[in-house]
Amino acid sequence: MSHVLRRVLTSDQPTIVKGEGAYLVDSTGRRYLDACGGAAVSSLGHDNKAVRAAVARQMETLSFAHTGLFTNQPAEDLADYLIAHAPQGTGEGRVMYLGSGSEAMEAALKLARQYHIENGQPERAHIIARAPSYHGNTLGALAVSGHAGRRAPFAPLLIDVHHIDAAYAYRFQQDGESEGAFALRMANQLEERILCLGPKTVAAFVAEPVVGASLGSQPAPAGYFKRIREICDTHGVLYIADEVMCGMGRTGSLFALEQEGIAADITTMAKGLGAGYQPIAAVMASEKVVAPILSGSGKLWNGHTYMSHAVATAGAMAVMKEIEERDLLSAVRHLGARLENGLRAALEDHPHVGDIRGRGLFWTAEVVRDRATKATFDPSQNIAGRVQKAAMDAGVICYPSQGCADGTSGDHLLLAPCFTSTAAEIDTIVDTMAQAISSQTLA
Repeated sequence: MSHVLRRVLTSDQPTIVKGEGAYLVDSTGRRYLDACGGAAVSSLGHDNKAVRAAVARQMETLSFAHTGLFTNQPAEDLADYLIAHAPQGTGEGRVMYLGSGSEAMEAALKLARQYHIENGQPERAHIIARAPSYHGNTLGALAVSGHAGRRAPFAPLLIDVHHIDAAYAYRFQQDGESEGAFALRMANQLEERILCLGPKTVAAFVAEPVVGASLGSQPAPAGYFKRIREICDTHGVLYIADEVMCGMGRTGSLFALEQEGIAADITTMAKGLGAGYQPIAAVMASEKVVAPILSGSGKLWNGHTYMSHAVATAGAMAVMKEIEERDLLSAVRHLGARLENGLRAALEDHPHVGDIRGRGLFWTAEVVRDRATKATFDPSQNIAGRVQKAAMDAGVICYPSQGCADGTSGDHLLLAPCFTSTAAEIDTIVDTMAQAISSQTLA
């Protein structure tokens, strides 16, 4: 009997003993092609020598020194790199480090609140986010999340957060509506909600540039985030970009928001930042956010024991160097096009695949009961989970999710292969997923 409090307590799990490139190997010697990176985490595969070496070197000199009194060079170097490569408009911002994406979202919310207090506007407390969305497991991050299924058990413990619709073209774009008109209509929901709440009471708007687990790699329509930026600036609202899943190269640029032509006021990142080699997340505050804090209290009102951990930041800096020196962003774009083309060729006419969406090496197939009406399978059928099992039985790991249609119903399968994948591995992923989806929907 295992004494680990696992995510599923009622079934055995393979014991993974080794990583080899894009593969995980269990204790029986069975190999699994990791087509989702856990949850878009393992962007460099599972045996990157440069990152492992950087982590080992750092542990020989310094692992931990409390940030209440000290800084360390790996943390400083990584912050310099992230600010230098941030979307234009970030300015001379600053970075704080945490242990997970959920912690990063908590810290971002607190930072937004601190900004408004130090800026002389303590009445700004409302947070607006989108549905569907998912921003983390801690209570604050879960409250911001617009995912009914994940929120339901903990609803009495959650703070009040206001939600507008996500820019989910497959279900929300109207017949005959252009992409530009759809983008404007969806973005304007934010202004409507701000005006309803009272412009001087709203602190921040939270949104993923490319929606991750809750909706399945859903990019925004062109022009959506430029309009969001205009609305936030008009009403003094901070925009918090959740790049925990979609950032750090996953969509073909280091920051996903680069492709939207704007900068966020606060950006959260995790997963691909450390590529799974060390637990690490970060919050990047723009110069605009930092300025009133510098001229006010001069202190960050949010501290965690393992902030700026030297080993974690050294590992993440090595990840950034690998991405840059090996030109892996170009690989993401090239392999991403191959993945998209393969999925469309194999599944675009499938009677139970309603939508194929994504960007870079971040792609999703949404599975439906009726393609013509977009009707979902009954959640109790767990189609996404069954497809995952069929794919895993065939040696490929994907990321299943339910709830994209209404928070409970709606199945999709998300793919986030490593940036160092081969063309043959991408083709194997496509072929296996097509077979797994057909085996569970056409039976």
